[in-house]
Amino acid sequence: MRKKLHIKKGDIVYVISGESKGQQGRVLDVMTKTAKALVEGVNIVSKHTKPNAKNPQGGILKKEAPVNISNLMVVDPSSGKPTRIGRKLNDKNKLVRYSKTSGEEIK
Repeated sequence: MRKKLHIKKGDIVYVISGESKGQQGRVLDVMTKTAKALVEGVNIVSKHTKPNAKNPQGGILKKEAPVNISNLMVVDPSSGKPTRIGRKLNDKNKLVRYSKTSGEEIK
């Protein structure tokens, strides 16, 4: 059984540690098996590629590498600052994520 993660695809996240500390970006993909996320514009690495049909020139490509989820915090939609995430039942008896700082529901 996998642990439920506090980050979903499409969230705006803040990097709290590592080489990209302080950067923000949108989550492009979440890898639940490895507990990593691909964040737009964060943890950019150089990938050397041979010429192929897709890229006839070859060369060095810049692309995002996965970041461990423990190094990411969801950004609060109301204040724009990083916040911890909680889960609670809403009025329709559905489990929703909410911001611990403002108490506001996160879509």
